[in-house]
Amino acid sequence: MEEISSAAGLSPRTFFNYFDSKDDAVLGIQEIELYEEVRTQFVAGGPTGRLMSDLETLVAGFLENAAPNIEQGERAMRLMATEPRLVQRHIAWHQRVVGELEQLLAERRKARPSPVDDDTIGMVAGLLMRASALAWARSGYEGDAAAHLPEAVAQLRLLLDD
Repeated sequence: MEEISSAAGLSPRTFFNYFDSKDDAVLGIQEIELYEEVRTQFVAGGPTGRLMSDLETLVAGFLENAAPNIEQGERAMRLMATEPRLVQRHIAWHQRVVGELEQLLAERRKARPSPVDDDTIGMVAGLLMRASALAWARSGYEGDAAAHLPEAVAQLRLLLDD
């Protein structure tokens, strides 16, 4: 860690301000900074007042701040394939994101109750994130993952209308 920190021009202590562990650093895992405006609007029951549309806006906010660069993402996938223990770190990161989403949903329910349970909403949000990332990969990484969210939402709506 000292060599890596030195090469990055940081002290080891400062390095761990950015990453929770060496494994997180290797995978490029960082906390997602969701824009306060997106967070506040969603919790208040907006921006549209329709849960699916508002969830799409929230997921776009997560994707805009979570997507790694292409090389970093591909490197992380290769590392997880060769070092299965790293998959646990990725899953732990994903669970933290889901936990943040669950907290936002709980806060939103105070302003705008919904008959849809939080587990289902969380699964749909995770599905949209994953489907957007896959659409981004299929496009040859054109634009960013958030740009492919409308395609993922359209596919989900087609499936539900079928």
